[in-house]
Amino acid sequence: MRSWHRYGALGAVRKAGTAVGNLIWPPVSPLTGCNVAATGQLEADSWAAIHFLDAPWCDTCGLPFAYWVGEGAECGACLARAPAVHKARAALAYTDLSRRLVLDFKHGGRLDALDQLAAWMVRAGTGVLAGAQALIPVPLHPTRLFTRRYNQSLLLANAVSRRTDIPVEPGWLIRKRRTPTQAGQSGKARRRNVAGAFAVTARGHAALAGKTVVLIDDVMTTGATFEACAKPLLRAGAVFVNALALSRVVKPADPTT
Repeated sequence: MRSWHRYGALGAVRKAGTAVGNLIWPPVSPLTGCNVAATGQLEADSWAAIHFLDAPWCDTCGLPFAYWVGEGAECGACLARAPAVHKARAALAYTDLSRRLVLDFKHGGRLDALDQLAAWMVRAGTGVLAGAQALIPVPLHPTRLFTRRYNQSLLLANAVSRRTDIPVEPGWLIRKRRTPTQAGQSGKARRRNVAGAFAVTARGHAALAGKTVVLIDDVMTTGATFEACAKPLLRAGAVFVNALALSRVVKPADPTT
C-alpha cells in the first residue's frame, strides 16, 4: 500500500509539473509550430495527411497491399528471396510530410515528439513485438555517433521499451566498420554497402541463444540494413529476428532491388 501511494504521489507530481510547464512553454506541433494539446502531438490537418501503415500488408516485410490477398500472403520480393528478418513492420510511409518528422528528429535534435513516435511504432508493431525478449537498436559507427551526438535508433528503442517493458540491449550488436550513406543507392548497392558491417559482441553471444529479438531503426528503405544486422544475430543463436521501423519507403516490390 505504501508503494502504491508513493508511486501515485510521484505520478501526480509529474502531471502537475507537466501542466505548469505547458503553461510556461505551450506545446507546439513538431511539424508546423502551431499550438497543440500536448507535447509531440500534431494538429488535425497534419494528422490527417500522415500515411499510417496498416494491414493488408506482406506478412513478412510489411509492404502494404492495395487490397486483401489472403492470410499470410507475401510480396514478390519476399517470395523470390526469403529474408533473414522473420517479420518487419513500420508505422509510417516515408512521404514528404513524415520525412520532415524523421529528419528533424534524426539530425535536428527535435526530440519532443519521441513518445508519440514510439506510440505509433508500438501500434504498428504489435505482431513483431509479441513474445520478444529484447529490443536491439541498429548501431552507429563510433565516429558517426560522435558527430551526430546520439543514436536515433537507441532513442526510439528506449521509448518503445517504456511502452512495452521489453528491455533494450544496445551492447549486443556493433557496427564494426563505417559505411557510406545509403541515400540514393540501389537495393543491390545498399546490400553490398552494409554486408559484413555488423557483428555480435561477446555479451551478445552469451545472451542471444534461443531468444526472439526486435531490431529498431528510424527508416526502412529496401531492408538491407535490417538484413545485415539480422544475419550475425541469427548465427549467434537468436531464434527469430524481427524488425520495427518508424517509417518505410513504400514502392512496388521488385526482387531485383
